[in-house]
Amino acid sequence: MGATHTEGVYHVVIVGSGVAGLSAAVYAARADLEPLVLEGPEPGGQLTLTTEVENYLGFPDGVGGMELVQRGKEQAERFGATFRHGVVERASLEESPFALELSSGDVLETRALVVASGASARWVGATNEDEMMGYGLSTCATCDGAFHRGDDVLVIGGGDSAMEEALFLAKFADSVTVVHRRDELRASDIMARRARENESIEFRWNAELSEIHGSQETGVTGGTLVTHPAGHPRARLEDGKSVETERVDVGGIFYGVGHVPNTEFLAETSVERDETGYLRTEPGMATETAVPGVFGAGDVMDPDYRQAITAAGTGSMAALDAESWLEERALEEESTPAAALEASQ
Repeated sequence: MGATHTEGVYHVVIVGSGVAGLSAAVYAARADLEPLVLEGPEPGGQLTLTTEVENYLGFPDGVGGMELVQRGKEQAERFGATFRHGVVERASLEESPFALELSSGDVLETRALVVASGASARWVGATNEDEMMGYGLSTCATCDGAFHRGDDVLVIGGGDSAMEEALFLAKFADSVTVVHRRDELRASDIMARRARENESIEFRWNAELSEIHGSQETGVTGGTLVTHPAGHPRARLEDGKSVETERVDVGGIFYGVGHVPNTEFLAETSVERDETGYLRTEPGMATETAVPGVFGAGDVMDPDYRQAITAAGTGSMAALDAESWLEERALEEESTPAAALEASQ
């Protein structure tokens, strides 16, 4: 790889420090595997964008997303896990030990690899979304929908993700308005039909969210929508064309424009991914990928549930699978003729 190798070979490197990576770190560390956890550009993952987590087992009064992540990190460190900031640019997985090239130029070597790098929610680029994410702006209805009982809310998007968000929110909110930049949905027929038939869900066609109103103290109080009869109003506005502008009062805004799994560094490897980049695991294997010794955990392999508790579950599974795989490898190496000859000398 033409980079500087660091000293030693790790038993396990865990890429990602969200709930899945932290759970894997706790289990691997308790197995005396001394895992290294690589904290990427978003340490703690998507959960750090959630101000209050109410559905994680063991916290009847809820817990802040950042606090939950920090507790998990302290727990992993207590058992011997180490943490390092680093972004994996490329991976060489043809033989063990695997080699991971970081953006710094350093190369780490590891016998087993747990990929828990998560999936990043797509944002729409509205003004104030950085400030308001987690304060009434969310990318996960099942995480935050219950906070919006009795509110009017917006869902941004027109695909299956947006319809799923809208249908879930309709259980809590007074009204749900789906804002889509075209005049027809991209969602599958069945999902579109369910949303259209729900009396609590309305649609704003040929519209986009341009600005979010509110503050971290008050939460989301509204949004500015731009519309154009031919659709894609923000692009038309950038081209100097006139669009209609309207401010709406809402108590929550949910982005339903999909997620992007953070698996680019595996593009040139034999690890199998689906057409959108999510890891595929082997049939009958909980977390093992097509490359023996490489395991997936959390949102990077789960486009459906995307919950903290399911991520933690697959993280523990990945660590247990990695531990078993390393033990099997050790037994195989001990049974080779060369190992037997060395032991007899």
